[in-house]
This record gives sequence, C-alpha cells and structure tokens, in this order.
Amino acid sequence: MSKAFTKETDGDDDDLDGDEKDSSLPKGTKNYMTRVGADKMREELKHLRVVARPEVVRTVSWAAGNGDRSENGDYIYGKRRLREIDRRIRFLTKRIESAEVIDPASIVSDKVVFGATVTVLDEDEKKLTYRIVGIDEANPSVGDISWISPMAKALLGHNVGDVISFRSPKGETDLEILGIEFL
Repeated sequence: MSKAFTKETDGDDDDLDGDEKDSSLPKGTKNYMTRVGADKMREELKHLRVVARPEVVRTVSWAAGNGDRSENGDYIYGKRRLREIDRRIRFLTKRIESAEVIDPASIVSDKVVFGATVTVLDEDEKKLTYRIVGIDEANPSVGDISWISPMAKALLGHNVGDVISFRSPKGETDLEILGIEFL
C-alpha cells in the first residue's frame, strides 16, 4: 500500500496515554500526592513546556524545510516525539489539577496514614522502611509504595507494635510495625 494512503500515526496509540493506562486511579478515589511528588511533577511539566517541546519543534521545523517529508527521519521521528511530549504534558496537567497534595510533615497521627514512613520487621528479623505515597510517586525499589498497593493497604490504620499479615509473592508474610514517622 502506498504511504499516501496511510496515517502517519499508524502503529501508535495516540488516544491512549501509556502513563494513564499504567497508573490510573481506581474510580471514586482521590489523587493523593505528597508535596515532594507534586513539586517533581510540576518541574517535569515545566521542563517539557519550556525546554523539551520547543527544542523538538525547532528540529521538526528545520526538517520540514528540507523537502520530502515522507523519507525525512528527523521530521518523522520529531513529530512522533512531539506527540509523546504533548501526551505527557496532558497527563501531567490532569494529574496536577486533580491532585490533593498532602504535606507529611504536617500530619500528627499514631496510626499509619498516607505520607507515613513506616519501619517494619519482617519474619527474617530484617528491618524494612516504606514510605506511603501517591500512585505517580511510587518507586518500590527505594521503598516508596503507592497508598493503593497491597502492602500499603495492609499497613494503613495500624499502630506501632501491631503485627500485620501481608500476602507477598513468597506467600503470607507477617510484619511488625516498629516505627511511624512523618517527614
């Protein structure tokens, strides 16, 4: 089939934002976010709008002036990158607008709640620390877990000294809560 009869976006899924598919909020829940997470999202949005997008627009404009666009890699890939940036800008804008920002330092609680940094002791007598954050901030490799994750759900509402059961990939695991901080 001739390229003249195909859309430039064939193979791309422009209507579905990969970020939205991977981290969408359950219906009826609020988009809780820590102050640090909200600031990071705002910084990324600012970078995309002020630096990344204008740079790609310049590249695409330059490439468009070079003639035949159908075989112009700079133009084709530049347009694709521009669509990716625009999708990310829309996603970040929606997330920031819908965010309910919580400053953990302002929380006073004896229980595990959103924003808490929780130290637990596992069955192997190993101390682990988890910080309960918004879904867009989650990074389990550093201990930042989403407030809607199974681990966070098991911890929420409990006090220091409580032993909770948590179903992990290894099976049922008991964790003792050693400390709760709001940093």
